[in-house]
Amino acid sequence: MSTAVDSATGVATGGTAGGGPSRAANWARRAPLLPALLLVILVTQLPFVVTIVISFMNYNAYYPNETGFTGITNFKTVLSDPQARSAILVTILLTVAVVLISLVLGLLIALLLDRRFHGRGVVRTMMITPFLIVPVAAALLWKHALYNPEYGLLNGLLRMVFGPGAVQPDWIGQHPRWAVIFAIVWQWTPFMMLILLAGLQSRPMDIIEAARIDGANNWQIFRHMTLPHLRTYIELAALLGSIYVVQNFDHVFTITSGGLGTANLPYYIYQTFYTAHDYGLASAAGVIVVVGTIIISTAALRTVFSLFKEQSR
Repeated sequence: MSTAVDSATGVATGGTAGGGPSRAANWARRAPLLPALLLVILVTQLPFVVTIVISFMNYNAYYPNETGFTGITNFKTVLSDPQARSAILVTILLTVAVVLISLVLGLLIALLLDRRFHGRGVVRTMMITPFLIVPVAAALLWKHALYNPEYGLLNGLLRMVFGPGAVQPDWIGQHPRWAVIFAIVWQWTPFMMLILLAGLQSRPMDIIEAARIDGANNWQIFRHMTLPHLRTYIELAALLGSIYVVQNFDHVFTITSGGLGTANLPYYIYQTFYTAHDYGLASAAGVIVVVGTIIISTAALRTVFSLFKEQSR
C-alpha cells in the first residue's frame, strides 16, 4: 500500500495508490461511531441474550436453590398454560380489532383531509395529536374522563340527550374488551391516517382527471383506482400497526389491570415476572412475543421494500 501525495503541497493524503481511502482512514471515520454501537449492544442485544438464556432455566426467586437448566420446559408450560393461551387469544383479538377499526377510520379521515378546505393544516395537526400523547396518559384519560360511570363524558352525553333518567352503563365493567379496544383505536387512528394520506397524495391526478372526463363517478374512481393504489399503503399501515399493538401493555394495565378477560401476552409476562417471580417462565413468554413480532416485522419490511420499488419505477 502506498500513500498519495498532493501535487500542490507535497503532503501525503493517506490514500492508496489507486486513489481510494486507506484502511486507517476508514477506521478514523468509523471510530467515533463505536461508542454508540457498543451502547446499543449493551442496552438492547445483551439483555435479550440474557433473556434467551434464562428462558431455558428454572429460575424462580421464591426457590433460589432449585435454579438450573430445564431445556424447553418453560416454552411448553407457556403454550400449555390456560392463562397463557387465553392471553394469546386476547392479544390476537385486540390486535385484529384495533388494526381493522383504525384502518377504516384512518381511511375515512384521510379521504376527508385530502380535500381542499380552509384550515386544513390546523385540522391535520389536531388529528395527529392523539398519537403524540403518552400511552399511559391516554389510557388514564379514557378511564376517568370518558368511561367513569359517575362523571365520565360518555354518560354525561347520555344524560344530556335522554335526560336524568337515562341509562348510565359501566363501560369498563360491562364492556371491558371494547373499552380497551376503543382507547387504543383513538390513539392509533392518526398513525393509519398519516400513512394513507401519504398514499392518497401520491396518486397520479392526471389519470384520475382523465377518468372523470370519461364519465367515471366518485365511487368508481375510488373502487377501481384509489383502492388499488392504496393497497400497499394499507398493508404497510396494518403490519406496522400490528407490530406495536401486539406489544400494548399500558392500556390493559391502566384501564382494567388485566381483569375481566383483557389480559394479553405483555400483561401475562408482567404478571408472571412481577407477581410470581418466575423469571424463566416470563422470559420464555417474552421470547415467544419477540419471535412473533419479528415475523410481523419481516413481512412489514418486505412491504416497505416493495413500496420503494414501485415508487422508483
